[in-house]
Amino acid sequence: MASTSDIRNGLCIKFNHDIYKIIEFLHVKPGKGPAFVRTKLKSLTSGKVLDNTFSAGHKIDVIRVETHTFQYLYPEGDEFHFMNAETFEQISLNKNILDAPDLLKEGTNVMVQINTETDLPLSVDMPASVILEVTYAEPGVKGNTATNATKNATVETGASVNVPLFINEGDKIKIDTASGSYMERVKE
Repeated sequence: MASTSDIRNGLCIKFNHDIYKIIEFLHVKPGKGPAFVRTKLKSLTSGKVLDNTFSAGHKIDVIRVETHTFQYLYPEGDEFHFMNAETFEQISLNKNILDAPDLLKEGTNVMVQINTETDLPLSVDMPASVILEVTYAEPGVKGNTATNATKNATVETGASVNVPLFINEGDKIKIDTASGSYMERVKE
């Protein structure tokens, strides 16, 4: 048992007969009344995200997890196949567990959290950013730059990303996996 003071991003807890991962949290101490913790929880079984408020000092059930490095191999329908980097054992995970499955490129290393009690994978932590090649980008129209103008581009994994007008086909770009947004162009 832990209390609300132990809440942090990425913590896995048992709540409402399900396992949730804390995505965001905020300790709030209003001028009047008791303190509380606002959290955004993601269900690791269904993928649904819900907001919940815990009162200060509320007891929570923490799930013990181990983190292992896995390499992404290939997709097969709604299943994604990964290989443990240490034991070379392969597992397949459903698309719902992944935060940004459309940004996964073959050979990418990810961190998989595994429940120590049941040995089942709970969640997949993607790298903070990925570098992907643009396979299709509409040509940028000159003189269209009054403000930060963007256009749609498709990257090698099939994901669609809004990029600045100067990005062309064949360019490599860095993408934030949390928001799926363009960060910068990568020079080689």
